[in-house]
Order: sequence, then C-alpha cells, then structure tokens
Amino acid sequence: MAIMAGVSKTPGPGEMPPAHLRVTHQDREHVVEHVKAAYADGRLDKFEFDDRLERAMTARTHGDLMPIMYDLRMSPAVSFPPAQSSAPTPTAEASESNERLAAALAHFLPILGFPIVGPLLVLLIGGKSSPYIRKHAVEALNFNLTVVGGSFLLAISFVGIVLVPFILIVSLILGIVASVSALSDNEYRYPMTVRLVK
Repeated sequence: MAIMAGVSKTPGPGEMPPAHLRVTHQDREHVVEHVKAAYADGRLDKFEFDDRLERAMTARTHGDLMPIMYDLRMSPAVSFPPAQSSAPTPTAEASESNERLAAALAHFLPILGFPIVGPLLVLLIGGKSSPYIRKHAVEALNFNLTVVGGSFLLAISFVGIVLVPFILIVSLILGIVASVSALSDNEYRYPMTVRLVK
C-alpha cells in the first residue's frame, strides 16, 4: 500500500521532529530549562544565555529550537518526556485512607476506655510503616499519659477530686476533635501535654 506524499508521520522517541512542525508553550519551556541548566553549569556565558533564551521564547517551529539545543545535548533533537498524571492511583488513595483511619483510631480508642493501651497499640502496629500514623499515635499517647498521671496526682487532694471529672470530660472532647482532624489529614496538638514519648 503506497503512502501518500506530503503526509508527515509523528516522530517516535529519539527521532528529530520535522523542522516545520509548530512548537507548543511546553516545548519552549522545556528548551528554556535546558538553557538555564547549561548557564548554571558554566557551559554558556551571559551573552549566549540571553541570546538563546530570547530565541527559545520566540521560537515558532522545531526548526527554530533545534539550533539552540544542538551543542547542549548529544543529539540536535529535542525530546520531550510524556506528561505524567498527577492524579493519585486507587491503591495510593486506599493506603492514605487507611492511614487516616488508623491515626483517628489512636485518638478514639481512649474514648472507648483504652487511654494508654489504645494509642500504644496503634503506635506499635502502624507507626513503623507510616509516619502519619506514628505522629498521631505519639501525640495521643502523650496526652493520655498526661491525663492519667495528672488525674492520679489530683485525686490526692479534695480540690483535685472535684477537678478530675471536668478533666475527663475535656479530654473526651479533645479526643473527638483530634480524631476528626486525623480523618481530615490534618495535624493536631493537644494543649497542656507533657510529651514524654518522641
């Protein structure tokens, strides 16, 4: 089957694009980055840098860009890497969701009656594999150590006995707020906490 004359095919990887092919803004920016890198490496002086930069910014075709890059790379062809999608993969989304859930659990388990054991278990199980889980588990553990230790010390005095229920109620509220923050992918710092665990 004969190929019609005058029809140009799309260049493959490493092939020189047709000189008459119009360039895009991305093509120009790609060449500009190489020119800047060459100037930073000392391969171009200030005059050459300004000249090539201006030519790259005003280039209309690949034929205009090729001379700019010819002696900066081994090949006169300017290759442009394929665009990479910035959207997270389903696996990455599931992993992040599990991390947020585990981090929230570190704050919520004390509300269910596991003030020290709960955050400690989350820290030991998930803290080694996820910095996010570790950060929230450590914060929850330090807060609950402070609350439990402070409650025992306050229970010695009459005034402390009156304050302990109030402290427990406040700690429950703060635990809920911290759980929501962890689910929302935010950091949370408990107030008046002695941070013994790092």
